[in-house]
Amino acid sequence: MKKTIITVVGKDTVGIIARVCTYLADNRINILDIAQTIVQGYFNMMMVVDTSNGTKEHGDMAKELEKLGEEIGVIIKCQKEEIFDKMHRI
Repeated sequence: MKKTIITVVGKDTVGIIARVCTYLADNRINILDIAQTIVQGYFNMMMVVDTSNGTKEHGDMAKELEKLGEEIGVIIKCQKEEIFDKMHRI
């Protein structure tokens, strides 16, 4: 399994989750875990996804999600699980 961590941050608006999830489904990326919260009008979501059956290379997916984020007014970042783990270990 190839896991990727996706984070989405920005002002809350209607349809953020729907747009991100539609992109993932269209590219055969499975959501393994998802958590989201809204604090004083700011949206924050973290997803763990499986890209094993995905149709895109990691770099292409990251660029497309970044562009999608710009379209919907949020910041979307992707990191491979191993890189995320190394950056966040104590």
